[in-house]
Amino acid sequence: MQSTGVLGREWYPPRASLAGTAQRRLTEGSVRTILASAAGVAILVTFGIVFALAFDAIEFFRRVPLTAFFLDTVWTPLFADKRFGIWALVSATVLTSLIALALSLPLGLIIAIFLSEFAPPQVRDVLKPTLEVLAGIPTVVYGYFALTFITPLIQDWFLNAFGIEVSTFNALSAGFVMGIMIIPLVSSLSEDALSAVPNALREGAYGLGATRFEVAWRVVVPAALSGIVASCILALSRAVGETMIVAIAAGQNPTFTFNPFVPVATMTAYIVQVSLGDTPYGSLEYFTLFAVGATLFVLTFFMNMASFWFVRRFREEYD
Repeated sequence: MQSTGVLGREWYPPRASLAGTAQRRLTEGSVRTILASAAGVAILVTFGIVFALAFDAIEFFRRVPLTAFFLDTVWTPLFADKRFGIWALVSATVLTSLIALALSLPLGLIIAIFLSEFAPPQVRDVLKPTLEVLAGIPTVVYGYFALTFITPLIQDWFLNAFGIEVSTFNALSAGFVMGIMIIPLVSSLSEDALSAVPNALREGAYGLGATRFEVAWRVVVPAALSGIVASCILALSRAVGETMIVAIAAGQNPTFTFNPFVPVATMTAYIVQVSLGDTPYGSLEYFTLFAVGATLFVLTFFMNMASFWFVRRFREEYD
């Protein structure tokens, strides 16, 4: 069926006028080349990052046995008595990330359900962009917010309520503020997944006498579960890779502990510490930077793969 030539005051050429012409083949070929080039650049950059990390990480493991890296819990590569137990950094990374997820997951999901199922369009149009402003705040600002505002509140509250002394640098305040930072990520992606659920499911539930809350909680949320879980895993990956907040608020004391009230050092905080310029190039301390970076890359890679698998496994498709 050919298109009409005139629509209102605008004129569109008949579809057949471009079919099979040299101009059309040239245009479509150029578009395919540009898109393929963009995808190829992204793939090459990814392989370049992997190669840069792997090359120097292999040099590290030539000097340090795998058993000293994976079976020790003390991390002191910058001291005279050098120990390379990566679990001191991994435990701090996991601790701060789980604290962040414990805050952001329920709040982000509640906000997403409200925006998708209960908020009037005028409120949604104002609230969602306002919430997403949080994602644009520099993380160094979040770090000093955690150190100068959240930490004193936590210290006073735990001391008065439970008699627990909280250190100035601690994992709890860093994880708490990281949770605030990733709330827009959880709420925005989850809201998109909830909004993609067909209205026919909602109308069918209403027709059976369900309340608005029952429709949201028992019909819409399960139908969008794969998207919600994917948003949570992506937010967790963002928390694992966060640098400035943990470097400022959590301290740089690599200790194998799950106590949220004491200073810890995450993998990214250690990378910041080594990258300050005092470490000689080619030294063993220098190569620890890439060993830790490779560990962080593998950790986030498996989380992203888990997210991809979950979405493919439990995705609901509707006509």
